[in-house]
Amino acid sequence: MARFWIVTAALLAGLAVAAGSFGAHGLKSLLEATGRGDNWETAVRYGMYHALAMLAIGLAAGLPQAAAARGQLAAAGWCFLAGTIIFSGCLAALALSGVRVLGAIVPIGGVLFLIGWALLAAAALRMKD
Repeated sequence: MARFWIVTAALLAGLAVAAGSFGAHGLKSLLEATGRGDNWETAVRYGMYHALAMLAIGLAAGLPQAAAARGQLAAAGWCFLAGTIIFSGCLAALALSGVRVLGAIVPIGGVLFLIGWALLAAAALRMKD
């Protein structure tokens, strides 16, 4: 499990860096013209935050003290991954397309983020000192 989350985190963090750069350079005129640059920025920022959270999950899952918490760590990771796809993906698609219905889907990803953070906290409480 640890390797999966570390690899996933690295790929998503790299994607966030690439998307941020692309937004700042390749999409700059489009995002400025449509006024949706903030949507793109938020999508990229939350993608990076949760990639780092998945990295922490991967590192924590490899610790012997985490044996009792591995299920909750995995559940938190899956919430972060699904949340990133839904929240950041829909927000980025909204920034590019202007399709407003995508904005109604974004909060589902936000709820998954909140659940993931609660699961991560619960997992930390189950870990041995």
